[in-house]
Amino acid sequence: EVDSGRRLCVVPGGKKGTEEQHMGHASQVLCMAISSDGKYLATGDRNKLIMIWDAATCKRLHIFTGHRDAVSGLSFRKGTHQLYSASHDRCVKVWDVAENAYVETLFGHQDIITGLDSLSRECCVTAGGRDGTVRLWKIPEESQLVFSGHQGSIDCIQLINEEHMVSGADDGSLALWGLTKKKPLALARQAHGEQDAQGLQRPYWISAVAALRSSDLLASGSHSGSVKLWKCGEGFRKLEHLLDIPLVGFVNSLKFSAAGDFLVAGIGQEHRLGRWWRIKEAKNSICIIPLKQKTTASSPESPGSS
Repeated sequence: EVDSGRRLCVVPGGKKGTEEQHMGHASQVLCMAISSDGKYLATGDRNKLIMIWDAATCKRLHIFTGHRDAVSGLSFRKGTHQLYSASHDRCVKVWDVAENAYVETLFGHQDIITGLDSLSRECCVTAGGRDGTVRLWKIPEESQLVFSGHQGSIDCIQLINEEHMVSGADDGSLALWGLTKKKPLALARQAHGEQDAQGLQRPYWISAVAALRSSDLLASGSHSGSVKLWKCGEGFRKLEHLLDIPLVGFVNSLKFSAAGDFLVAGIGQEHRLGRWWRIKEAKNSICIIPLKQKTTASSPESPGSS
């Protein structure tokens, strides 16, 4: 519960291979999604499994199998119980959660899929890591559009509305896209600045992005010591930096509340995709960042964490 910081439910894990005998996952949970009506919660783990839960009671309802590697992204299509999943096996799968049914598999990425998102349309977008592409999957047409523009591994992605999306990469760039253009509409290079790594100046990796749906407000995270808020310029052709919110650690996930009154950040001592280095002073935690106003000009109050 966000207001009180109280945990409503904890599902303990278990040993690998015993998932049928206990409720929880037996390996790291890498992603989760909740249906727009709040009925279902989906969670994906490093052991290739997707678990479906009753979101109100935390009772496990079903386990989907079929991916051949870690499940790295989940998203429910808005207004439905259709679930999209992405994996390090480079595939996207489509599921019908209400019927506990597998629908189809989509192929195309040449590297692990690091992020996935969807809205109301029967399509989803994915970030393809070191294959250097963002892809839009059109499910009914059985087709895909390929976008390129980053120079490094594309590690995070989110739809802003049905026509635009934002992505981040380990080359430090933040990209704003239109779904009808294969190159970015706007690109902020070294969006979080540079760091001195072994005597070399390298950009801070972009490890998380978030969009306040159907607005022009974005957020990006790295390990630079802050979360940055951005405004999409006129016609979504410019990224304007608004302000920094101090936060120590790797920002491994970001999400705006539906009303835009707060931003949630998942903070870790290490990057979610690998244990390259550790920020000892960081705390593995969920940080709730209140926003004073529900507008793109909002300025945050001092963050609180739970």
